[in-house]
Amino acid sequence: MLAPFFSVAMTAPGRQLTFRRVAVIHVFLVAILTLVTARQPSDEFVSTIAQLLLVLGLVEGAAVIGWRLVQLPKSQALEFLLTSPIQPRRLFLAESLVGITRFALVCLSGFPVLMVLPLAGVVEWPDLFVLLAMPFAWGVVAGLCLTAWIYEPAAVRRIGELLGLFGVLVYLVVGVVAGENLRLWLQQLPDDLGRFLFNAVMFLHTMNPFGVVRYWFAADRRPWLAWERFLDLHLFAVVLFAVVGPRAAFRLRGHFHDRHYKPISSDREAQLELIGDRPLSWWAVRRVMEYSGRVNLWLACGFALVYAAFLVAGDDWPAWMGKLVFMLFESWGGPAMVATALVVLSAVPAVYQFGLWDATVTARCQRLELLLLTDLTARDYAHASFSAAWRRGRGYLVGAAFLWVAMAVSGRAAWWDCLAAAAGAFALWALSFATGYRGFATGNQTNGIASLFTLGLPLALIGLWRVGEHDLASLLPTAATFVPLKTGVTPAWAVGFALTVGLSAWLLRTGLKRCDVDLRKWYDANQGRKSVE
Repeated sequence: MLAPFFSVAMTAPGRQLTFRRVAVIHVFLVAILTLVTARQPSDEFVSTIAQLLLVLGLVEGAAVIGWRLVQLPKSQALEFLLTSPIQPRRLFLAESLVGITRFALVCLSGFPVLMVLPLAGVVEWPDLFVLLAMPFAWGVVAGLCLTAWIYEPAAVRRIGELLGLFGVLVYLVVGVVAGENLRLWLQQLPDDLGRFLFNAVMFLHTMNPFGVVRYWFAADRRPWLAWERFLDLHLFAVVLFAVVGPRAAFRLRGHFHDRHYKPISSDREAQLELIGDRPLSWWAVRRVMEYSGRVNLWLACGFALVYAAFLVAGDDWPAWMGKLVFMLFESWGGPAMVATALVVLSAVPAVYQFGLWDATVTARCQRLELLLLTDLTARDYAHASFSAAWRRGRGYLVGAAFLWVAMAVSGRAAWWDCLAAAAGAFALWALSFATGYRGFATGNQTNGIASLFTLGLPLALIGLWRVGEHDLASLLPTAATFVPLKTGVTPAWAVGFALTVGLSAWLLRTGLKRCDVDLRKWYDANQGRKSVE
């Protein structure tokens, strides 16, 4: 039963091209991290690089495994398989195994590059196993958890969001505000309860993927304890896999019915005032906000707000409140790094625009068949794309603004440098949007370029900055919002900022000018074509 699924996955032109792009980007990013680590072989920096590799694995696992499984129920062609002898759970199992295998190949593509580290004496050979196994294992878990979350009914997701909000509040209070002074806070409680809560918090702090990999590469680690934590954590990963996998398989048919056959109540409120004169923009916003990711936004903005308060308070920060988390981020790049990360997160929906409209060639043809018969212009498509991307990403810019204002008020940066960082943020966002919009118009899946924007350029900036190539790093688009807060405005930053603005204007102008022509050209080339996705 599995052979046809693997055959289609490796022969379908679209999926094969996507797989190759992901593998190339993975090798490129791993090569950057390996090169930087080889030039600065300290335990602290190796730990940071290991955590970045873990983040890369989580993102790639969600993209390679989760994205495919999430798109399955959107296609009405799935109905034929659901009514065939192939049961939905077997279908989900087959597609999951295909995704896991492809993800494993992506991870293994970086193995020859990572071998440079033990050969150069930066890490030991057992460390190489950890650098490969942890991103793969938790990337698989991330992909399946994402799928299970999307497949759940709306009511379950709403309850999950409330629990997520509670978790964010607990983290901000316990992990950030209390921090290393948590034991003092808990002394106000009964001894047994305080001891239990403290042990629970410390367990969660150490027994998570980032805590385990951080301890593994710590200078004072105990090898037997590091292995014990590694094995216990991945035993928990197996349990998660055994829970969320069957749950998602069980919900596949139900989620398909929810998307295509759920009756629409006739007594719902009218949306005419919200729709206005731009129905396409209204539809685009509704589409991207179906899974809004509010928990991530609450976490990012909540931490940015607390960090901003810490910057403004300075030496007046109360002694009974924690500082350790902030000191950790200061060692990683400080508010400049955090603000830049928030700006990059805000630009993610701007550059990933192909999935906004349709995920497959067939679905895109069906939608364009109707849209191209209307009087919609390139500006209408651009307004819809902008509205959706801005609505989804603007919250992260608010979090970055907290830090810009805090740095100006605290004197950590001059006000003109903070204004330059804000201008650079909007320039980076504009370039991301122009790139995504151009990809939408031409019909090219820009996932590779989007991954370069959201992962490649930030990692390249970190690598070049670490090795002292500040002028070269300042030419990158991501540096437009990072450099003013780090070193102040420099001539190299001005050149990079001008290049970013100029490229954004050219791409957007070209996209608006050729949008209708490119859409019709793509439609003529793909309508009626047999597509294996």
